[in-house]
Amino acid sequence: MSSLVGKSLTAGYGGADIINNISLIINEGEIAVIVGPNGAGKSTVMKSLLGMLSLTEGTVFFSNKEITKMLPQDRVKLGIAFVPQNQNVFTGMTVEENLEMGGFLRQDNIFETIEEIYHLFPVLKEKRHQHVGELSGGQRQQVAFGRALMTKPKILMLDEPTAGVSPIVMDELFSRIIEVGKTGVGILMVEQNAKQALAIADRGYVLVNGKNNREGTGKDLLNNPEVRKSFLGG
Repeated sequence: MSSLVGKSLTAGYGGADIINNISLIINEGEIAVIVGPNGAGKSTVMKSLLGMLSLTEGTVFFSNKEITKMLPQDRVKLGIAFVPQNQNVFTGMTVEENLEMGGFLRQDNIFETIEEIYHLFPVLKEKRHQHVGELSGGQRQQVAFGRALMTKPKILMLDEPTAGVSPIVMDELFSRIIEVGKTGVGILMVEQNAKQALAIADRGYVLVNGKNNREGTGKDLLNNPEVRKSFLGG
């Protein structure tokens, strides 16, 4: 089983460290969620795991192999994919062209995977020849999600996948995330809609001021009075 593990991650953007001594694990087939207030370092954790930031301290392992010094593109080749919150699609290209771009590292036939993504997101098949810049915010997120899946990842990281979408679209995206998890892909998600995210999570992490504040199953964190009061609106 593949797993992505961060141990004692400490990192920042050239000044003071944003995250301090963060440890977490994402196993293949599990949904893990990071929640916490704005500025807690949630997205920084993901960038550290992908190698977009150099660590001040700590180590990253993928399937028991240390990858701390590995370049981001090499981590993608191993089976780690990342969907950033912003600028995650090519707006001047069609839906299908975006998906094809997602498979540029692959040497095999990518069109089988494209059909699988169309099955997962039927609206994308309808709009396959439409420019992504003409789509709604929720549909763009589906394109970004699908483009990441084109790499056939073992671990998929999603940064605020439901940001700016309607409640109906949010529910649909969460349903698709559950479906992808059932295929064996491990998912790490940073999400402001904490209550809904923890409800589908196998594992949850609460970050406060760049540090692990609490961790447990999604259900345990949802039922924790302190977590509910501080982060879930009571």
